[in-house]
Amino acid sequence: MTTMENSTDVLAKIQSWYKRMCNDDWEHTYGIFISNIDNPGWSLKIEIKDTYLYDIGFKKIVLQREDEHDWITCNVKDGEFQGYGGPGNLAELLNVFLVWAESIEA
Repeated sequence: MTTMENSTDVLAKIQSWYKRMCNDDWEHTYGIFISNIDNPGWSLKIEIKDTYLYDIGFKKIVLQREDEHDWITCNVKDGEFQGYGGPGNLAELLNVFLVWAESIEA
C-alpha cells in the first residue's frame, strides 16, 4: 500500500469515527481540530468528552526519530486526545488515535 493509499484510508477511518460520534448533540459541542504549529508540524485535537473513550486510559507516546522533523507526541488530557508531530506526521497522528479508539470499540 502506498503512502497516499495509507493517508486516504486514515482519512476515511477518521471520517467514519466522527460520523459514529455524531448523535445530534456531540457534534454541536465537540469536534476534531487540525492545525499547523511553528516547529514546523501539526497539532491534532480530538475532543472525546461524551464518547466511549472519555474515561479510558491512554499511555503517552513520545517518538523522536533521526530526522529532526520526524516526531510525534500523543496524550489524552482533560477529555481531549492531543497529538503533535512533524510536518510529515499528520497521518501518523490520526492513525495513533484510530488504533486506540478501535481497540476500545472492538
